[in-house]
Amino acid sequence: MSGKILISTAYLPPVEYFSLILDADEVLVEREENYLKQSYRNRCYILSANGPHSLTIPVYLGSLHKTAVKEIRIDYSKRWQQVHLRAINTSYRSSPFFEFYFEDFEKVILKNHEYLMDLNTGLTEVIFSMLRINKPLKYTSSFIPPDSVDHDYRYRISPKKSSDFILKEYTQVFTTGSGFVRGLSIIDLLFNMGPDSSHYLKSL
Repeated sequence: MSGKILISTAYLPPVEYFSLILDADEVLVEREENYLKQSYRNRCYILSANGPHSLTIPVYLGSLHKTAVKEIRIDYSKRWQQVHLRAINTSYRSSPFFEFYFEDFEKVILKNHEYLMDLNTGLTEVIFSMLRINKPLKYTSSFIPPDSVDHDYRYRISPKKSSDFILKEYTQVFTTGSGFVRGLSIIDLLFNMGPDSSHYLKSL
């Protein structure tokens, strides 16, 4: 896909998020929308021995007023960093490329970013480096109404919707009764395929 895509900010988002970015000429990240609960904005899915496992960043939602995603602050009283890093370690420490990448993710997660968007951006930039994606992230300066522009993926990539994205199978650390597991964070691909992850994405 050539041209510009509009996406939401996301915490260690799924493979399809980066496949779209790789194919786009320009990437625009929404920062003015009202924060959306139960989305990839503050959660991801990894593959544990018991199947897909959700990791969610606790956030302060403030008053009853709607809050722009750029103003969403992270709640550190929940010790979520230790929980997430322990879960990632347990799930992927036996994967082929865990030792190559885990420390880079750990450093960003432990930086104690005040705002969710800053954490997400830091992690996305690390993933860009791992995937050898060389393009800048640009951000909206005002809210763009849904479906008012082409290639708007802000609400189409969601854990609450089944994706129509066609994902080729690759070797995962754990196997389940249902076979290959889809909808997982990009870290599942990176830990299992390492430098070949970028070639895999280009083949989709």
